[in-house]
Amino acid sequence: MEAKMGKFFESVSTFFTGGDHIPWCDADIVAGCEREVADAEKSDSDAVKSESLMRLSWALVHSKREENVQRGIAMLEASQVGTTNPMMERERIYLLAVGHYRSGDYSRSRQLVERCLEIAPDWRQALTLKKAIEDRITKDGVIGIGIAATAVGLVAGGIAAALSRKK
Repeated sequence: MEAKMGKFFESVSTFFTGGDHIPWCDADIVAGCEREVADAEKSDSDAVKSESLMRLSWALVHSKREENVQRGIAMLEASQVGTTNPMMERERIYLLAVGHYRSGDYSRSRQLVERCLEIAPDWRQALTLKKAIEDRITKDGVIGIGIAATAVGLVAGGIAAALSRKK
């Protein structure tokens, strides 16, 4: 019984806090990736530059700061043109989906994660993100219904109070 109660309170807590299993990234990691990109610019290797830019993009879209997330989305959208490697394409689309998820654009994020799953149907990260998106959309819908029901209740209560005063 105690275990069931613990699971119940954990699920309620997760519902209201919006807990997901997508990692966050702090400012120190972003700064380290930015230094890595600056160092890679001095290199002659396009592969080194590309890899460091992907790490920076990952850090930016996983950041807690909205401006970093938006910067990561912009970098990924700019770098998506001309990609011939399907695995690199999958990674970029996935990171774009994470960025849109973090910025609250759940419908765009869902479209992108569906594209990832077309490329790799069993990819666990994409499946986890898809579940987080669906949970978030459901949560937002439940909250919206609750707000609408409260508003209807308040209006009905106000009308009932007004009618009872007239009598």
